[in-house]
Amino acid sequence: MNSKQELGAVTMAVDGHVAIITVENEAKMNAFTPEMMKQLSDHLTTVDEDDGLWAAVLSFSGKHTTAGLDMPRFFGPDAEPQAVPDGQVDPFGLSRQCRKPVVAAVQGITYTIGIEMMLAADIAVAADTTRFAQLESKRGIAPLGGAHFRYLTRTGWGNAMYHLFLCDEYDAERALQLGFVQEVVPEGDQIERAIELAHEICKNAPLGIRATKEGARKFLEAAEQAAIAEIDRIQETVFGTEDFREGIQSFVERRDAEFQGK
Repeated sequence: MNSKQELGAVTMAVDGHVAIITVENEAKMNAFTPEMMKQLSDHLTTVDEDDGLWAAVLSFSGKHTTAGLDMPRFFGPDAEPQAVPDGQVDPFGLSRQCRKPVVAAVQGITYTIGIEMMLAADIAVAADTTRFAQLESKRGIAPLGGAHFRYLTRTGWGNAMYHLFLCDEYDAERALQLGFVQEVVPEGDQIERAIELAHEICKNAPLGIRATKEGARKFLEAAEQAAIAEIDRIQETVFGTEDFREGIQSFVERRDAEFQGK
């Protein structure tokens, strides 16, 4: 295994008008490194700019979607640059968004950024074994990839706060009930079904589909921009705290955190 494989990778294949983007870091339950985040952005930007690509599928290799960020690589003493190049598509849809339909396929552990990337897509298909959790506040942080507003737009205040505050784990049927996923299929069928949906979408006029998405985005844009503007403040609030340091240390040591509220 070479060093690139050891660090994980995000690849892209093309099937007709559909781009199939695959996150590959099974050894670490598809935890994202900064380089993988850049690769995902590169592929989504290609989809957005290539007139021959009309839709994309975001999929994950192995048994799990992702356990989240590879925390030491983002926040540890040897943290790497977190560079998604300016002007490229943001995997979380917080700045530039892909104008074409994106179908996400998820399975197994789908935590933190896995949910946020899924909610940044347009349609999601979940395996019946999928387990979801927005765990950031258990680690002394807070959601920074859009969960704080996309939970609201998908499921309403009470349900959103229930899961954002409890940081609990919930299953695929609950995600379907909440509107976070649109289909639940037997484990192993989720990627095939997502690809099928993408091809079904591509039977329609691509410019019409793109205009539909852009029109729908306009409806949400003003409120989302206000929520996105709050992310820097949220980050400043939590990143300088003792609880943040305790949350990261407890994650590295694989133990429950002991927060002090300071």
